[in-house]
Amino acid sequence: MSVTTSIISAALTDLLFDRSIDVETAVARHFADDYRQRTDGVWADRAEFVEHITHLRGVVESGSVEVHDELSDGDRYADRHTVHARKNDGSEVAFEVLVFAEMTADGRFRQIIETTTMLSGGQEDRNLGSAR
Repeated sequence: MSVTTSIISAALTDLLFDRSIDVETAVARHFADDYRQRTDGVWADRAEFVEHITHLRGVVESGSVEVHDELSDGDRYADRHTVHARKNDGSEVAFEVLVFAEMTADGRFRQIIETTTMLSGGQEDRNLGSAR
């Protein structure tokens, strides 16, 4: 079981940090039409996910993804990564994220179940993982 390139890093970079790509294009590139996600116990459908990413793009100025562990086996995928972000107000946040996912045959995410842990940031940043 191995992954040669970081699937999650490519997706998050397109979604959050590459402003030359609009949200809908980034989502379509990496997520199935029937995509759904559970973050810290709260489910979101694809439309709610798009709303979440749109919100984050309004808050986050720049950042990076540090992948610590990444595994895939058939249509199953798992990783542990840290998202480092600089917000528009100049403050910085970091979240460690644990992901278990189901992939489509064409390599897009069909479902993600994730747990986030804030490593740094202010109290107001605690819900960034699911904020809309």
